[in-house]
Amino acid sequence: MTTQRLTFKEMCAKFEVTPRTLRYYEYIELLAPEREGRSRFYGPREVARMTLIMRGRRFGLKLEQLRQWLLIYEKEGSEAQMAAFVEMADEQLKSLYEQRDQLAEAIEELEDLRAETANSLK
Repeated sequence: MTTQRLTFKEMCAKFEVTPRTLRYYEYIELLAPEREGRSRFYGPREVARMTLIMRGRRFGLKLEQLRQWLLIYEKEGSEAQMAAFVEMADEQLKSLYEQRDQLAEAIEELEDLRAETANSLK
């Protein structure tokens, strides 16, 4: 049974990231591809990690948070990792709710100011 491996270029295309981004993720030890000479190959483990990284980035999590979270699996297993995720998600949800409230306030203020300005032109 052969495992599917992606080249560096295929990995960039699959996740729609730049080569610089992928190299950076390797540099900060989020990913550890297999190396054969100068070539890099990404197996199922790295593809799964990248999927989690991209999802975490979409939710606004910091790369260091993601790196620490991924390390939990290696050191303590999936149950500890899931518990850490719940805590991390709770913190991020709180932050996102606060941002949403601030945006709603800014939108309302801008709408009021726009309406005042438009009325003064009449």
